[in-house]
Formats: sequence, structure tokens, C-alpha cells
Amino acid sequence: MALTIAEKEKRAKYILKELARLYPDPKPPLDHYDDFSLLIAVLLSAQTTDARVNIVTPALFKKAPTPQKMAKLTPEEILDFIKTCGLAPTKAKNIQKLSEILVEKYDGRVPDTFEELEALPGVGHKTASVVMTQCFGHPAFPVDTHIHRLAKRWKLSPGKNVEQVETDLKKLFPISTWHDVHLQIIFYGREHCSARGCDGHTCMICKKING
Repeated sequence: MALTIAEKEKRAKYILKELARLYPDPKPPLDHYDDFSLLIAVLLSAQTTDARVNIVTPALFKKAPTPQKMAKLTPEEILDFIKTCGLAPTKAKNIQKLSEILVEKYDGRVPDTFEELEALPGVGHKTASVVMTQCFGHPAFPVDTHIHRLAKRWKLSPGKNVEQVETDLKKLFPISTWHDVHLQIIFYGREHCSARGCDGHTCMICKKING
């Protein structure tokens, strides 16, 4: 049975308190050193674990630490570094073309608007949201598979698609918390409320809110 807005708000308030207690200072799980490296790392993380991305990016970034140097590589050269990531051939082409665009259109910088970011090859709304909030401090609420699943499990959103989940969570959590809470939910989902590890009544938060 669907919850009322008041019931959802009460749950969100409790969840926010517990997540802040467990993860008081969450850091982005993808290793990076600037806006460009985070953009590439998030692009690579689609259908790939963050751990895998963190394994392949050091060598790639050593070879091409800037858009200027990455643009000079061929997609095949990039593929050699990222071939263990999902969808690697397509990602290699997108990274090379994206880097060219950054050099030619933005003087080597990463743009700081959703419209410009989402126009780049391989950059969807979730990737753009991560860059906007982590690099530029813009209020954004990136929704990945963990957040999508937990929002539905916690009955904060019907979870029909990521767009709806993002809209629903933005209404329930204060804008000042978005930067941290999306990371906190991801970490909690991985550590305590995974698809296999919790049936909606096993972990601490689920037991509290679902009885």
C-alpha cells in the first residue's frame, strides 16, 4: 500500500539521520584528481563496478591526464586500458570524441551546465548529475541502481524509472543534503541493504521502517 506524503517525509527524516550517523563525511567512490578525471571515471562506471573503474583508470590517466592528451589517443589505444569494463569499445570511442570536444569547444575544461554535459558523447543525466554536484557544487541528485532499488524498497518512490525516483527523492530530502545523501544511500545499499543481502526486513533501516 502506498504511503502518504507525511509518512514518506517521516521515513526520509529517519533515514537521513541514520545515514548521517553511519557516513558523516562521504567521499566519492571513484578515484579522480580533477573535473576531467571524474567525468571519465563516471562515464566508465556504467554497467561496471566502481572498484573495476578504480583499477583501470590509474594507467589510463597516467597516459592521458588531460583532455588534450586523451584526444590524441585513438579509440583503440584507450580500449587497451579499459577493456575489462562493460561496453568498453563504445566507451573508448566516446572518451576520445568527448575529449576532442572539450579541447575544441571548451578550451580543455569540463562545462558546468547540464545541457552542455549531456550533449557530450556517452554522458547521460546521471553522469552529468555526479559531475555537477561533485565538481561544481550544483544541487543535483544522481540516481544509480542502488538508489533506485532502495527508494522503492523503502517506499519513498514507486521506482518506475530513474527520472521519477530522482523527482520523488528531491521532494523528500532537503536540497542541502543532496550532495551527501546520494552517496550515503549508495554506501548503505552496498554494505547493508544489497539486492541479495536484504529482503526489505533484514537491515537496520528496513527493520525500523518496514516493521
